[in-house]
Amino acid sequence: MGLKDEQIVASDPPEEEEEEEEEDIVDPHDTLRENCRGEDKCMQLKEVMESCNDRVNSKSNTSENCMQELYDFVHCVDTCASKSLFPKLK
Repeated sequence: MGLKDEQIVASDPPEEEEEEEEEDIVDPHDTLRENCRGEDKCMQLKEVMESCNDRVNSKSNTSENCMQELYDFVHCVDTCASKSLFPKLK
């Protein structure tokens, strides 16, 4: 891109912004996951994960982590959401 090209680009009039209001698109996957986080089975796994986090955070020197508890919770939420997600996709 040469200097002339840069001058032409710089002198182009600004594009007019569209005045149409775009609707905010809500991702159905996010909505389903929020709903699934409140189901009993997933809530129990969330409580287990939170108690593990509290236990780990209360210790100053520990090699324990709560990855398995996190995986179990996320798996529960994703499994629940996937049952209802695919019929909602276009």
